[in-house]
Amino acid sequence: QVQLVESGGGLVPPGGSLRLSCAASGSIFSINTMGWHRQAPGKERELVALITTGGKTDYADSMKGRFTISRDNGKNTVDLQMNSLKPEDTAVYYCYARQGLYPYWGRGTQVTVSS
Repeated sequence: QVQLVESGGGLVPPGGSLRLSCAASGSIFSINTMGWHRQAPGKERELVALITTGGKTDYADSMKGRFTISRDNGKNTVDLQMNSLKPEDTAVYYCYARQGLYPYWGRGTQVTVSS
């Protein structure tokens, strides 16, 4: 069993920045991929970014150049630095971890981009 807890969400004006953090606990010894997804009201959950234990990253096209994912394997944390935020980025952001073939999800943290 893996538990994921997100933090760092909040209200930010357009063009601003936020840094999200996710801490994994429990049976974390076999976690391979971690990352972030988001879900806006009335829309499906979508990929934001993924990172493997080896540091390989993948980003959704709309986040490339604005968001950066990072990981500390020793501390079992994954962060998402979000810059140049747009109102369209408003969503609940969910931490994700895969243990073997089994996915785990955090409860989410709200990000609201508004003036």
